[in-house]
Amino acid sequence: MEDDIKDFLKRIVWTVFLMFLWLTLTLGIGAYNDLMVPHTTVTVGNIIFYIWSVASLTTLIYLFVRIWKKKFPHG
Repeated sequence: MEDDIKDFLKRIVWTVFLMFLWLTLTLGIGAYNDLMVPHTTVTVGNIIFYIWSVASLTTLIYLFVRIWKKKFPHG
């Protein structure tokens, strides 16, 4: 297999893996600890969970930009 194809497939695998890992961790923590939906009032746990979600999503998008930043040779 050519190096360009290996590099492209590796980028796809890393992108899908990181997205599923982020989704599993964030939704798992939020659902297990009942932090995703505020019931009567917004608690400190809800605020921390949403800050974690936004910060980790920002980091994930930054990683995606770094993964896909390298240009492919035009053939």
